[in-house]
Amino acid sequence: MVANMSRLQQIVDELPETQRVDIEEWGGHPTFRVRGKNFVFADPEATGLTVKLTKDEAAAVVATDPAARPAAYGLGRHGWVALTVPDGDDEWWHQLREWVRTSYTLVAPKTLARAVLAEDAAPTTGG
Repeated sequence: MVANMSRLQQIVDELPETQRVDIEEWGGHPTFRVRGKNFVFADPEATGLTVKLTKDEAAAVVATDPAARPAAYGLGRHGWVALTVPDGDDEWWHQLREWVRTSYTLVAPKTLARAVLAEDAAPTTGG
C-alpha cells in the first residue's frame, strides 16, 4: 500500500507550477501551492486534508460524506472542506484526485486553471 503523502504528492505533481511548502509554525504541516496560493493543506501523514471546492459542491460533500466537514477558521464558508482520509480506499482517492484538481483550478491563475480544465474535459482514449 502506498503511503497517503506519496499518493497526494503524485496527484499534485500532475498539475502545473505546484510547490510543496512545509509550515514550521504548524508543526511541519505541508501545504501545496500554485504561484504562492494554497490549494491543499495536509497533516504530515496526509490523513487529514483540506481542499477548496465551489460552495455548492462543498455543501454537498459535507452533507453526504461523514468524513468531511467545513474547514475551521471560517474557511468553510468559502468552500474549504476538511477531509479525513480513509485507509486503503482506492475509489476515495480517485474522488480526492478530482477534488484536488478542482481546488487547484479555483485557486490557480486563470491561464493555468484553463489548461487543467481543458485537460479534464478532453476525452480519454483507450489503450
